[in-house]
Amino acid sequence: MTDLPAAFTSEEDLEDFMTLPSSDLVADLNKVDGDILILGVAGKMGVTLARMAKRAVPHKRVIGVARFTDPDAARKLEQAGVETVKCDLADRNQVEGLDDCANVIFMAGRKFGSAGNLPLTWAMNAHVPSIVAERFKTSRIVAFSTACVYAMTEVGAGGSVEGDPLTPPGEYANSCIGRERMFEYFSARHGTPGKLVRLSYAIDMRYGVLHDVASAVLDNRPVPLEMSHVNVIWQGDANACALRLLTRTTTPTSPINISGPEIVSIRELAQVFGKLLGCTPKFSGAPAPNVWLVDTSEQQRIFGPPAVPLSTLAEWTADWVTSGRASLGKPTHFEVSDGTY
Repeated sequence: MTDLPAAFTSEEDLEDFMTLPSSDLVADLNKVDGDILILGVAGKMGVTLARMAKRAVPHKRVIGVARFTDPDAARKLEQAGVETVKCDLADRNQVEGLDDCANVIFMAGRKFGSAGNLPLTWAMNAHVPSIVAERFKTSRIVAFSTACVYAMTEVGAGGSVEGDPLTPPGEYANSCIGRERMFEYFSARHGTPGKLVRLSYAIDMRYGVLHDVASAVLDNRPVPLEMSHVNVIWQGDANACALRLLTRTTTPTSPINISGPEIVSIRELAQVFGKLLGCTPKFSGAPAPNVWLVDTSEQQRIFGPPAVPLSTLAEWTADWVTSGRASLGKPTHFEVSDGTY
């Protein structure tokens, strides 16, 4: 990774750095045969993941698939050399019509607003994966999941590991178990190599736990403490890990936790932002007895530590919010402790 910038001056500056591939990523993507198909590419992470992939292997086709209700996402992708295909992944006939591709990154899913339409949440998080896993049974499939599939644990326990039982609260989290089980079932049935990315809070300066906490401190709003600790990771690092997992798939598919190595205290994080922003943080709520945390030892063993450390993420975020730069307007609701989103 190149030297880290002191700050970012614009969204274009931010995304250009975020999509810069490392030499390790370039080497890994050159090891895998075939092109790369990214399903659900128009979400918060997908556009930058696709751009990173194309920059890493410009001689390969990188195809982004989504409904593209936001035309700006398609424009950014096409400008970067990524092909775009409109498709409703819940429509089996449309998915059947997609081109074959040796490498598939699955990023589709539904979280926020889940409680308002639970059947749709289950359809997107469990039914769509079954359609995709059947259609691309001869491909490698790296599928994004979530750390929410685990039961909550005590902070001192160090976080859930990949072999822990999946007994989370709330229908959203259980629908995500459904997603994993569909990929597991079809991987075992058809011998499809894969990997399940149990991601915990990928962030950039425009959204994520750090943005939520920094914005609250700057605006003199109380920082909620119900979910007292979290794991976070720079979105560029999370995207790079997901792409590099194409060279580390298993048959049947298997999970890996992806996040930063630190267990981050929300109270301490707010105090750091207080110093960086020149504000005194306020707090609300009492810490819940258990929280969602993951142990990322396997990730660190394979990939080493993230390229961007937590301290740098905090400094970047503080500069971004004090400069009044763009927010995606999508709060993480990290404080939710009952699994209802």
